[in-house]
Amino acid sequence: MAQSKENSNVLVIHGPNLNMLGKREPEIYGKTTLDEINASLEKLGKRLGLTVEAFQSNHEGAIVDKIQDAAVTQKGLIINPAAYTHTSIAIRDALLLLDIPVIELHISNIYKREPFRHTSVISDVATAQIAGFGVQGYRMALEALARMIQNR
Repeated sequence: MAQSKENSNVLVIHGPNLNMLGKREPEIYGKTTLDEINASLEKLGKRLGLTVEAFQSNHEGAIVDKIQDAAVTQKGLIINPAAYTHTSIAIRDALLLLDIPVIELHISNIYKREPFRHTSVISDVATAQIAGFGVQGYRMALEALARMIQNR
């Protein structure tokens, strides 16, 4: 994909416990750390003409604040809400404020896990959802987001 003359800012939000990637349940989430994922996204973003900002929090309100800020500073958003996927109406409502493409991302296939993980309160307000591709899903999401932004 050709780079644009001006980089577009995109935000990647990682929800609770994702700061423990590489240590937490490696049989489900793999051994790649969050720092490695973020470095890979930043590098790929440069090739795609995107400036990638990554943010992780274990706190729902901090994630809501970051989403609200994204409304005026970002051209696109990738969010792995983690456990908040199934419970956070506050994050869902914040996403409704956005007029930018939003990709909901999950490292594991949430539909092949415990029944309580099968429901996403985010999916109907996201532009797209990627689940079950491991950490490669982040790359897929960023490439898709670049195309969405380019086509706007």
